Amino acid sequence: MPTQASGETPAAPPIAWRRKDLLGLEELTREEILTVLDQASGFKEISTRSIKKAPTLRGKVVLTLFYEPSTRTRASFSLAAQRLSADVQELDLDASSAKKGETLVDTARNLRAMGVDVFVIRHQQAGAPALLARSVDSSVINAGDGTHEHPTQGLLDLFTMREKLGNLKGRKVALVGDITHSRVARSNIWGLLKLGAEVGVVGPKTLIPGALKELGVRIHYHLDEVLGHYDVFNILRIQLERQGAGLFPGMREYNLHYGIDERRLARMKPDVLIMHPGPINRGVEISHGVADGRNSVILEQVSNGVAVRMAVLALVQSAREGK
Repeated sequence: MPTQASGETPAAPPIAWRRKDLLGLEELTREEILTVLDQASGFKEISTRSIKKAPTLRGKVVLTLFYEPSTRTRASFSLAAQRLSADVQELDLDASSAKKGETLVDTARNLRAMGVDVFVIRHQQAGAPALLARSVDSSVINAGDGTHEHPTQGLLDLFTMREKLGNLKGRKVALVGDITHSRVARSNIWGLLKLGAEVGVVGPKTLIPGALKELGVRIHYHLDEVLGHYDVFNILRIQLERQGAGLFPGMREYNLHYGIDERRLARMKPDVLIMHPGPINRGVEISHGVADGRNSVILEQVSNGVAVRMAVLALVQSAREGK
């Protein structure tokens, strides 16, 4: 895409987007996913300017509502909104009326009455963003709900893969680790399948839902048997906070069987992409050398997340206003 003049908004692609909310990739069409990725390509250039601003959301209010901890996602959404010239508010839930028993819907309705245009919500309960979207006329973006989905992480992963590999149709992508509890895995699976990729999951039997076979996902329980098969390995964090006890023997044994280290990297394709949504448990899911090595695109994922979230913010607000 041609470079835009400073201060101009990137030209929009043909729009296949009419949703005021982004709740998950399961509900999106292939065309809608590609619309986000194409829009993000245009917005990425803004981050290279000396003045990182576009007027797309000037006068709009974006509020982040995070009921769970976050570093990358929350900061990324805040930066994305600021680069689109929105006013950004971050609600401190520890100092809010939620501590007094106020419901999510009542909190949101009161904030909407103050003029919030877009809510970005992370919540421990699956379905909370969908409930919010039905309760307010503002746009709602799911920043992760329980073990359901994390759609913008899925989109930024797709964006990064497409940027490195081109068309994803026929490409082979493996997700390694705790699939059962990973909302990132679900969003990746839905997005990759819709773009025509071959998707595999790798991990202990206790951490992989058998129902994935019905979607056409390949299931592997032995990482060493598939190291040379895949073009991308997206490595997932072991989510101890979402698990019951006894799903695998321990971190040391997990690393022995499923950790990505230099020894395993040497058996992969020479140009394999190593990805991780973060936060990284170094020495458990991935070694220092692999995380920081030449095949790693982990920091590029983080960088691309700002552009992808700029695209999502712009699209949902445009759809809400009927443009």
